[in-house]
Amino acid sequence: MLRRVKLAYEVYNFFRKKELEHNIDLFRKYGVKKKYYSSISSEDFKNIDQEKALDTSGLKSVKDISFYQEQDAETQKSIDSFEDEGFCIIRNFLNAENVKSINDEIERLLDAKEIEFKYNSKLMFAIHKSKVIRDLCSNHKLDELLNTLIRGKAKLFQSINFKSGSEQDTHSDSIHMTTFPLGGLLGVWIALEDITLKNGPVHYYPRSHKLPYYMNRDYDNVGGKFLLGDKGYAAYEKMIDQKVEEQNIQKIPFLAKAGDMFIWHANLLHGGEPHLDKSKTRKSMVLHYFDSNRICYHEITQRPALIKNYSQ
Repeated sequence: MLRRVKLAYEVYNFFRKKELEHNIDLFRKYGVKKKYYSSISSEDFKNIDQEKALDTSGLKSVKDISFYQEQDAETQKSIDSFEDEGFCIIRNFLNAENVKSINDEIERLLDAKEIEFKYNSKLMFAIHKSKVIRDLCSNHKLDELLNTLIRGKAKLFQSINFKSGSEQDTHSDSIHMTTFPLGGLLGVWIALEDITLKNGPVHYYPRSHKLPYYMNRDYDNVGGKFLLGDKGYAAYEKMIDQKVEEQNIQKIPFLAKAGDMFIWHANLLHGGEPHLDKSKTRKSMVLHYFDSNRICYHEITQRPALIKNYSQ
C-alpha cells in the first residue's frame, strides 16, 4: 500500500531539488500549476494543446547534418525512414576496440561493486560511474542526429547495460519515461557482441509508433488524489499484448553485429526475445535520451524524472 501513496514520493522528491529544478521553468512554460516535487501524470496535460506548446523552429534537416552525410547509402536510407518506420539502424557505430573498452569497463565496475544487477538482468547507470563509457558514447555528430530525430535537444537520461537478454515483454518506453509534449524520448541500443536468435535479441514492431500513446487511463490505472492506481505493470503488458493482436502487426528481431546501433522512437513497441542458449551472453547497452525542452516523468508511478548531469 505504501508504494501507492503519492505523498511518500513527494517527500522523497522534495529533497531532490537539484535533480528536479529543471521542472520549475518547464511547469511554468507549459502552464502546469504544480511544485517541482509534485506527483504528475498525463492527466495533468489533458487540456493543453501539445502541438502549440512544442517549438521546433530552427531545427536542421537530417540531410544537412554531418553524421548523416558521412554514412553509406543504406544507413542514410534507414535514417530517412525513421519518421515512417519508428526506428533506424546504424551499422558499425562502434569499432571492435571501442566495444572491448566498454565490456572491460563493465567488468571493472562489477568487480569494484560500483554497479550491480537490478530487475534481474539490468546494470543501471554505468555511464554515471565511468568516464571511459561516457567518452565513448559522447559524439557531437551523433548528438546532432538525435536532436533532429527528437525534434529538440537530446539529453542523456540513463544507461542500462546487459550481459544477458532482457526477455522483457513488449512495451513502449512512453509508459516508463513519459514526456510532455509526447514523443520527446529516444532509445539507443548498442550491441556489444554479435546477437543471434539464440541469445535474446531485441524485437520491435515497425510503424507501431503511430499507434496511440497508451497511458494509465487506458487500462484503468489513474488512481485518485492520494493514491496511485492499483493495476500495476502486468496489466499494462496485458493491454499491449491485446493491442498487438488487434492490430495484427509484424514483430521483427534485431540481429546485430558487435558495434551496431538501433535507435527507436518514444512510442515504438519493442521488447526482448527469449534467451534460448544460457551458455551464451548477450552484452549490450541501452541509452535513453529525452528532449530537455519537455517535461519528463514516469506515467505509472506519476513521478517527475530525476535528471542528473552526466557531463561531469
